[in-house]
Amino acid sequence: MQAGDTIMALSSGSLPAGVAVIRLSGPMVQQALQTLAGGVPAARKMALRSIGADRALDQGLVVFFPSPNSFTGEDCAELHVHGSPAGVKAILAELGTLGLRLAEAGEFTRRAFENGKLDLIEVEGLGDLLSAETEKQRQQALARYDGRLTEEIDRWRDTLLDLRAEIEARLDFSDEGDVSDDLPSSWVDQLATLESAIGSALDSVESGRIVREGLRVALAGAPNAGKSSLINALSRSDVAIVSDEAGTTRDVREVPLDIGGQKFVLLDLAGLRETDSKAEAEGVKRAHKAIADADIVLWLRAPDVEDIDVPETTGHLVTLGTKSDIAAVDADFAISTETGAGLPQLFAHLAKLGEAVTGVEPSLVSHERDRQSLQAALVTLQETRGSLHDWELAAESLRNTSAALERMIGRLDAERVLDRLFSSFCIGK
Repeated sequence: MQAGDTIMALSSGSLPAGVAVIRLSGPMVQQALQTLAGGVPAARKMALRSIGADRALDQGLVVFFPSPNSFTGEDCAELHVHGSPAGVKAILAELGTLGLRLAEAGEFTRRAFENGKLDLIEVEGLGDLLSAETEKQRQQALARYDGRLTEEIDRWRDTLLDLRAEIEARLDFSDEGDVSDDLPSSWVDQLATLESAIGSALDSVESGRIVREGLRVALAGAPNAGKSSLINALSRSDVAIVSDEAGTTRDVREVPLDIGGQKFVLLDLAGLRETDSKAEAEGVKRAHKAIADADIVLWLRAPDVEDIDVPETTGHLVTLGTKSDIAAVDADFAISTETGAGLPQLFAHLAKLGEAVTGVEPSLVSHERDRQSLQAALVTLQETRGSLHDWELAAESLRNTSAALERMIGRLDAERVLDRLFSSFCIGK
């Protein structure tokens, strides 16, 4: 990426399509519009133009966004043309002859960050929004992109400034009579309130992560208990091989599913048993690990299969009596993939479990980077409380708290995460 270049990209979906959107950003945007679209339209108003310099390449709508009031903070434009592969290729080629270059992945958003239009938290929210698959993911990503977390962090930073001012006044003016040696009682209350707020945010990281990545649901039990049949029934597709032969499933198969607007990741696991097959033994080993790490474990019991002991897990355990069309077994739910009996009740129960874990309101913190920054901020606040006998140590601890929050927003050490973050964006965003 080079600052000062004018970049271009197809920002809409794959071609052919009804409409293709070509996005431009940089200092040469107005010159490109003069040459290719017969002039620069009025700001933020679409104009129907013939697209092409010496010859017409297409006809479409052109809109111009002058700096600094644009997504990137630079002059920007969009060409809404017909979604023809040949037409788009010809327009991009002609823009290239004018000195524009193709954008790299995430380069438009990176320019928005570098020009102060978005902070790092909002950038991550935008990335989450682009990849959102469920309603809960959309709500959570939009809340982050809209700046709600940034507003909360700004309030914490304002409180920190007040706390630091009281401490540093005692450092700078300790010999003056109008500065008391004792901190006001409201100072301690503010510190406690700030600790509580950051601690609550830290506690919500896990529920936010689950919304973003999905609840991991392990389907487990003895061989031939009906795991593959159930995963096919829940996903309404033949994603798993169903066979009477034990040991058919030998690896962890992941199937994403939207239940009640929440993402669930169903894990089809190998049946748990002793085996001489090295491949199957590895599958059983992976199944045990998946069960231990799962958020929910669906333990399957079948009337025609001998049950085994449930392995240890920290996840929520739900027992299912499969093949209920043959006979009933002791379980939380009786289901049959042959008749569909019990499946609606299982879906409803999973949706309820998902809501209990993630809550009704979207969590604003959901990334590992959030966890690390909030943990660092909380530790330094606790250090401040233990350092009130030494004003210099207390002041330094509060400065470290501010730095942890600054890193979260991206005002410190941002370069360490930018390349990895923007590489996950699509071209043209």
